Amino acid sequence: DAFATVRRRAGLPAVALAWGPWAPGAGMTAELTEADLRRMARGGMRPLGVEQGLRLLDEAGLVTGGAPAHRAMLLPVNLDLKALRAHAEAVPPMLRGLVRAPVRRAAVAATGGHTEPQDLGARLAALAPADREQYLVDLVCAQAAATLGHASSDEIEPDQAFKELGFDSLTAVELRNRLNATTRLRFPATLVFDHPTPTALAAQVLTQITLPEESGTRGPSGKADEAAAAAAAPLLADLDRLEAALAAATIGGDGHAAITSRLQRLTAKWQELATKSSGAGHDNGTGSGQSGAALADVDDGELDSVETADELFDLIDKELGMS
Repeated sequence: DAFATVRRRAGLPAVALAWGPWAPGAGMTAELTEADLRRMARGGMRPLGVEQGLRLLDEAGLVTGGAPAHRAMLLPVNLDLKALRAHAEAVPPMLRGLVRAPVRRAAVAATGGHTEPQDLGARLAALAPADREQYLVDLVCAQAAATLGHASSDEIEPDQAFKELGFDSLTAVELRNRLNATTRLRFPATLVFDHPTPTALAAQVLTQITLPEESGTRGPSGKADEAAAAAAAPLLADLDRLEAALAAATIGGDGHAAITSRLQRLTAKWQELATKSSGAGHDNGTGSGQSGAALADVDDGELDSVETADELFDLIDKELGMS
């Protein structure tokens, strides 16, 4: 391509042709599968027949001399403009001069998308937090299935690597383009390689979406609950790690007794802090509005009988109304 450009600038004849795919069974397209052909067709590029290719060769000027003098490079391809218009929002930048978005979609874009029933952020905001990632996993699986030409997302295992599902560099970019169009976000071309399973990719998408404020649907108490949950999250994560460490520990004898005693003291101190900060009417997490010093009412013999970490956590759950 560069060589043809240099010759053209020097006033010498040269044309570089970047051919689209030819009919299956010829050259580089000999190994294409039916799924590959369907994917190419959805992208608006169909294989060239022999007669089409020869006609384009003539039109390129190599035979007739009619090539534009200012064009050192031409792209003889069999474009399906109707297929491109069907997915106008995902058309590659190079082809956007050939395809205009339909009026309906252009109007939606001009109004910021407000004519659509709900954008993705609004749909996620309407779901419970625990359901949002699963919604995105289903969305990613559906787009992956469409990219690979499957009839259903049932063919896609959420925890299976994209490479094992049959993705290559081309299909990875197509999936990225589909997700860009669906989410209205801008992901890099390496998205599928950076997050190699549908589950991992869905988790990444969730971090990039800003959920709209649900004004008028949450009172002060709801906002306070959210703030409390956010503040508690780091401590709960530390407790998860502690629980995992205790479950994996093989300490016995005096060491086990020392750890158990320390956990008991920490629990009692935590309940004491809760009682001081909120008063006698503090809700201990059961919704009863009773004193937060739940473990203060536990029989000392019950605490003394605790021998394992699991028994201690079971006791804490019992007293906090979690089991």
